[in-house]
Amino acid sequence: MAKIKIIRGSGNVFADLGFKNADEMLTRAHLTHSIYTILKQRGLKQKAAAEILGLKQPDVSALMNGKFLDFSVERLLNLLVRLDQEVEITIKPAPKGKQSRGIHIHAA
Repeated sequence: MAKIKIIRGSGNVFADLGFKNADEMLTRAHLTHSIYTILKQRGLKQKAAAEILGLKQPDVSALMNGKFLDFSVERLLNLLVRLDQEVEITIKPAPKGKQSRGIHIHAA
């Protein structure tokens, strides 16, 4: 029987997979998930969601299927605003003696 080696992830799957822009990709993934969750909670079909978001239905389909690479962070934030969400960005120094942990998204 082969031994299994378990490696603890960093908390960012994109960094673990070696993507150069891992922090940005994780941010986009979190924002996309928030949009997905809101659309599902509201029971919106893709056509209705497209009208609210100002997108074409195929773009809504892409988001609903986790395909967020064609959407900038700014565009995703604007989509959340179109969904009547208040987006708040807080910038603060990292704790003394610790390296910055990057960008964090907290959805209410």
